[in-house]
Amino acid sequence: MTSSRRHHLKSLMLQIAANMLVAEAAEAEAEKANYMAENCPALSMPDSMQELQDLCKKLHQSIDKVDEERYDMESKVNKTDKEIDELKLKVVDLKGKFQKPVLKKVRMSADAMLQALLGSKHKVNMDLRANLKQVKKEVKEEEKEAVGDWRKSIEDKAGMGGRKKMFEADA
Repeated sequence: MTSSRRHHLKSLMLQIAANMLVAEAAEAEAEKANYMAENCPALSMPDSMQELQDLCKKLHQSIDKVDEERYDMESKVNKTDKEIDELKLKVVDLKGKFQKPVLKKVRMSADAMLQALLGSKHKVNMDLRANLKQVKKEVKEEEKEAVGDWRKSIEDKAGMGGRKKMFEADA
């Protein structure tokens, strides 16, 4: 397809779409005029006070009726919105492509976390170090010979980490 042909087709489509939009706007205006003619009769101003009061009462009743209809429509819309949200969640669950939301890091001590979970009524102290058992370190004293004869200690350390002599003494 040549570029001039494509351009011509595109301009025709845009003209048709513009005509459709104008026709749709005119149709909406006609529907609005018909609705107003049906539901809102022409206002005639009465001369006496009693007729004015009757007109005000009628207008007040019609306002109440419209408010009730608006409230009913609003509740229906809210209900359908909730259903749509639930169905969207079901679709996401069925697809299995659930994206985890990015969680913010919160710096909180263990005491503050327990207090947030259990409430302020419960006083919990998480001092873990207080419950630990005290252990004393035993320092191993190694015999340090500054400069000794290495031949003397070689027999003591020979075989099985120095245990060879112990077994020879038993036998």
